[in-house]
Amino acid sequence: MEFSELIHTGRAHAQLLRGGEAPPLRGTLCVTGHHLLLSPGPQSTPDLWLLLLRSVDAVEKRVAGDSGTITLRCKDLRVLQLDIEGVETTLDIARSIEGLRLGDAWHFHPPEQYYKRVARETTAWRLCEVNQDFGLCPSYPRAVIVPRAVDDDALARSARFRQGGRFPVLSYHHAPTRTVLLRSSQPLAGPQQKRCAEDEELLRAVLACAHPGAQGLIIDTRSDQAAKQTRGGTEAKAAYPGWRRLHRPLERGRPLQESFVRLVKACGDTEQSMDLWLSRLESCHWLAHVKEALTTACLAAQGMEREGACILVHGTEGTDNTLLVTSLAQLILDPLSRTMTGFQELVEREWIQAGHPFQLRCAHSAFSHARPKHEAPTFLLFLDCVWQLSRQFPLSLEFGEGLLLTLFEHAYASPFGTFLCNNEKERCLCEVRTRTHSLWSALNQPKEQRKLRNPLYTLNPLTIWPSVEPQSLRLWQGLFLRWNRPRDSSEVVWEQVWQIVTEGEKTEGAQPTASA
Repeated sequence: MEFSELIHTGRAHAQLLRGGEAPPLRGTLCVTGHHLLLSPGPQSTPDLWLLLLRSVDAVEKRVAGDSGTITLRCKDLRVLQLDIEGVETTLDIARSIEGLRLGDAWHFHPPEQYYKRVARETTAWRLCEVNQDFGLCPSYPRAVIVPRAVDDDALARSARFRQGGRFPVLSYHHAPTRTVLLRSSQPLAGPQQKRCAEDEELLRAVLACAHPGAQGLIIDTRSDQAAKQTRGGTEAKAAYPGWRRLHRPLERGRPLQESFVRLVKACGDTEQSMDLWLSRLESCHWLAHVKEALTTACLAAQGMEREGACILVHGTEGTDNTLLVTSLAQLILDPLSRTMTGFQELVEREWIQAGHPFQLRCAHSAFSHARPKHEAPTFLLFLDCVWQLSRQFPLSLEFGEGLLLTLFEHAYASPFGTFLCNNEKERCLCEVRTRTHSLWSALNQPKEQRKLRNPLYTLNPLTIWPSVEPQSLRLWQGLFLRWNRPRDSSEVVWEQVWQIVTEGEKTEGAQPTASA
């Protein structure tokens, strides 16, 4: 999205009061994508006044009569006042400044935000900053949620026992059953089946945080054979009482990328016969990957919802299919994750902050002849699964296909910094938050929200159980056939639905209230 789309009014006559003994400046105020400019009239000083919009900390507005005032409180502690002719012009410029000062957007979904929700539901967990300098785990954020009974020293030893330092941390607390969903990487047990007392203590503490008699289920996203072939391994049953292990192999890496490439090639061939199309669609196995991902997520959700079990999900590194399963399970279980804000927080927390290596996985899409071994459309697979949920439950997700398409586009190429780098440590070293803008702020502008929201959304407090039968899953035509269909057809339909809903709301609001 271009910044120009956020500028509701780009020019106005205004007076600037800078405080202190500085004389007022009168002239033409201009709003650009990054700055406010005031060009004084010919009778004034020829100097151009300039203000970087990201230096604005807060915006206040008030109107009176046929004019208005905007107060800008800046991060360097300056307080500036703009007196502007015209009420509508004042409000439009204030909205423009709010939309363009994107510095605040990095604080939309801080790591601490989800913990506040957990803390309202239980006191058994704490926000831990043992990874403050990323020394323990470079792919984890600075703050993670862990059992209150486990101290930082034990966490450090557990981290040394897990690949990449990704020790088990809380992903989601399911308040109705007092169970939790955790994620980690594989234990470095090796052929000798090494043990770590602190890692075992951590998982015992997880069960103690849940309801009395709680059991645990470890979902390993690799086959049993694949797990044995790595230098790591699995949790020995005798070392982790109360926990059982289940292998649910999900494809990753090169095979998943090749599946994506074959699907895109098949979708781009407009001359093929029906038999050839169906054959190619089946042979690429993309919908099979969708089915397996949703099935595994349902398994995790079922364990928490119906069996009252705590769930730990991991594969080898814990940065791909692990995040796929934990994020989908939350969408199935948690109504808040299905809201616009909740889904953004979910993507930020479970993919970006949790260390999915976007720079490696999304370096190329489906057309590149280069085939680096680190590429894989795991995040796209997640978005496809979410689209399947939205199709099966069209009223239960507050966002529509537009948001999913937007996230797909920005994951592969974006003018914003949200999907840059591979983890939080790299983003800090590259100063992403100070040198780029956040995608979330742009998406939360009113004009964008109209494109992205589901006009038929109704809060559904229940768990949504998707069907994973072959006849229930569909090719995501809005993505894979988007350039082969009539242009903007879906957008036209979306706008028509919005108009119907808006007109209905106006009609209801215009109806007289019956007298008592």
